[in-house]
Amino acid sequence: MLARRIIACLDVDAGRVVKGVQFADLVDAGDPAALAARHADAGADEIVLLDITATHEGRGTLLDTVRRTAAKLFIPFTVGGGIRSGDETTAVFDAGADKVSINSAALADPSLIEQIGRRFGAQAVIVAIDARRGSGRPEQAEVYVHGGRRLAGRKALEWAREAEARGAGEILLTSMDADGTRAGFDCELTAAVSHAVQIPVIASGGAGTAQHFAEVFTRGHADAALAASIFHFGVSDARALKQQLDRDGVPVRLPC
Repeated sequence: MLARRIIACLDVDAGRVVKGVQFADLVDAGDPAALAARHADAGADEIVLLDITATHEGRGTLLDTVRRTAAKLFIPFTVGGGIRSGDETTAVFDAGADKVSINSAALADPSLIEQIGRRFGAQAVIVAIDARRGSGRPEQAEVYVHGGRRLAGRKALEWAREAEARGAGEILLTSMDADGTRAGFDCELTAAVSHAVQIPVIASGGAGTAQHFAEVFTRGHADAALAASIFHFGVSDARALKQQLDRDGVPVRLPC
């Protein structure tokens, strides 16, 4: 069985890492470059940096923040937020990213997935899906864009299938219902998306304990799991998390 990946997420607003609950009530968590280095040293397999206000503010990604963060890393580094074209994708890669995550722009123009894939390879394209289902079934989960501010008019499962067909290498699935709650991932929704596609699915939203990660890898069939709050605020770190997952029988890459 392939090792499950643990990914630390940096949600960035105005050059600072922030974290909230269900995409609201943001609080400052620190400098992105410093936090990225800390998470990498603690054993995170990858770092994801999301410029969470770029699309809403109609601007590109903060490239200086990307450069400063990339300079601290020797593990895969994904950047998302404000990437709307091939040229903007190139600029982000030139600033040090290994992969890009696209969300609102991909929904507005799905051919962007194909454009990036042809130029940089499918492994470099992650399609992020922010989904909310409330009390409904996973099949009813709706996709949101612009940092969770607007309904996209698409269902999460059908959009995941289309993203894969257009050449996405991975899906980054965020449960807006669970985001920031530390009450556990939405394993039902994650499993539904994982079964709908053949490409890796990264689960996001709700991580609070090692048990939550074990559940999303087993019940949710996720290939990777992403977290922010539990790493930023000292509840856990990737090394301790991986050690616990290894004891629980979940295959992970243990840090040296």
